[in-house]
Amino acid sequence: MHVLSVSSLKGGVGKTTVTLGLASAAFARGIRTLVVDLDPQSDVSTGMDIQIAGRLNIADVLANPKEKVVRQAITTSGWAKVHPGTIDVLIGSPSAINFDGPHPSVRDVWKLEEALAGVEGEYDLVLIDCAPSLNALTRTAWAASDRVMVVTEPGLFSVAAADRALRAIEEIRRGLSPRLQPLGIVVNRVRPQSIEHQFRIKELRDMFGPLVLSPQLPERTSLQQAQGAAKPLHIWPGDSAQELAADFDLLLDRIVRAGRVPVPETGPQA
Repeated sequence: MHVLSVSSLKGGVGKTTVTLGLASAAFARGIRTLVVDLDPQSDVSTGMDIQIAGRLNIADVLANPKEKVVRQAITTSGWAKVHPGTIDVLIGSPSAINFDGPHPSVRDVWKLEEALAGVEGEYDLVLIDCAPSLNALTRTAWAASDRVMVVTEPGLFSVAAADRALRAIEEIRRGLSPRLQPLGIVVNRVRPQSIEHQFRIKELRDMFGPLVLSPQLPERTSLQQAQGAAKPLHIWPGDSAQELAADFDLLLDRIVRAGRVPVPETGPQA
């Protein structure tokens, strides 16, 4: 089971929409996928069309990461009505903020890792939508992860935020989890005609080289529309949605190669 955190240390860069796009790509490919909604805003849970009534959630899991609790906090995404496949969500909750202190204990940091160990045989890929800060929730996610994808946008503060994230990943790798590595930096909401955006992307490439992943993701309303309708991007109509879906397929290829994620020879839509 390969675990990838989708992170940003700066809010408002579209981290959750990137998580949803990757989840859609994995579902379309037939990869058994679990999405962990660790962001207290819980937008991934909304975008994946889940019923939360009567279920436990991530806050319950962080309080008590025993297998019985974890299983009660996982539910099937409404996306599963679209075509067969395993696409589940560990439900988010605003109460997760109570576990996001600045100085977590070592015991607290390993709680998500402990929780995921109980369901390891059932998924090939876990995507964690992290909180947009470097407090306890993000450290907990990274301790449970093999790789981190850093999401940024081509703006003035993007280089500094990406640099901060990569330094923090290295700090966690050295101090806590030797297996942790950065997958790379995804540049989101790019306007190809913008000279400023091209300048910032060059700046990122000059500083981080091959860690800047291709393709960069263009600014498109189709992803927000699919998210608002709680549907996977890969079934959303229109050329722009399909172009963006193809971009997420390429990013998923990178994840699959890095994590040796098993992919069915024919996905559910084949």
